[in-house]
Amino acid sequence: MTNRIAIIDLGTNTFHLLVAERRNGVFFIIHRDRQAVKIGKGGINQNRITEEGIARALETMQLFKDVIAMHGATVVYAFGTSALRNAVNRAEVLAAIKSQTGIDVRVISGEEEAEYIYYGVRWALNPGHEKMLIMDIGGGSVEFIVANDNKIFWKASLEIGAQRLLEKFQHHDPITLEEVAALDGYFEEQLTDLKKALYLYQPSTLAGSSGTFDTLSDIYCIQQNIVTEPTAAETPLTLEAFHKVYAELITKNRQERMAIPGMLEMRVDMIVVACCLIRYVLQLHTFTGIRVSSYSMKEGVLASIG
Repeated sequence: MTNRIAIIDLGTNTFHLLVAERRNGVFFIIHRDRQAVKIGKGGINQNRITEEGIARALETMQLFKDVIAMHGATVVYAFGTSALRNAVNRAEVLAAIKSQTGIDVRVISGEEEAEYIYYGVRWALNPGHEKMLIMDIGGGSVEFIVANDNKIFWKASLEIGAQRLLEKFQHHDPITLEEVAALDGYFEEQLTDLKKALYLYQPSTLAGSSGTFDTLSDIYCIQQNIVTEPTAAETPLTLEAFHKVYAELITKNRQERMAIPGMLEMRVDMIVVACCLIRYVLQLHTFTGIRVSSYSMKEGVLASIG
């Protein structure tokens, strides 16, 4: 049996690759890669992956296949999430990936995605008995999980991801006050169950899982001259720092946002609507702090295999 496995997360915005090696019964991550594939771009709200999106997906999956072969991993777990979950042409996309790369992609439910995210964040943050609201903002869906180290109290996967929000609500750059208000009205409709769960379970910390939260942490660390390890499972961010960065982001256009040290090209378009969602959630409940997990779904898959 191989000691090396590969896990691919085919997200709506980003495809992630993780290669791990089993040593003495424990998995160690030996390689990571991420590519901004944006399979949701231009078709996410029509539940279709565009021809351009399919081409980018195939190119990236071929690249990942080559990297996996180079590392000698013979078992590949590939998971599709929101964009593939909802795409009317999903079968066509999966068949093209299988035909070109030999990789079988399993499309998972939002419930499964939330559970894997929980395992990944738990591995990174070791919450103990403290209840956290885990929040993972993808391009297609957003997962919310109220949990501690040994129990999931409540979880939900909602199709309100950043690519969907961007195409539905943000038609100006910088975003207008009217667009922010429209987003808030939409969140009010969509997050009624979250509101109930926050009231019922009273989590003390907001735990952001990778993606937008990684970038917010990078911006904060550069501003504060904090040096973090590239492989750190948790990176710093404060509630005060989030509000400061949010206030800056909503007044800037794309070019100005790109000039912020720590900003990534793959995040620059969606980060405004994603931060509007974070700010809205922070208004729903009093959190004592915010933690950022570098681990998310793919690490959760690894934890559940291990």
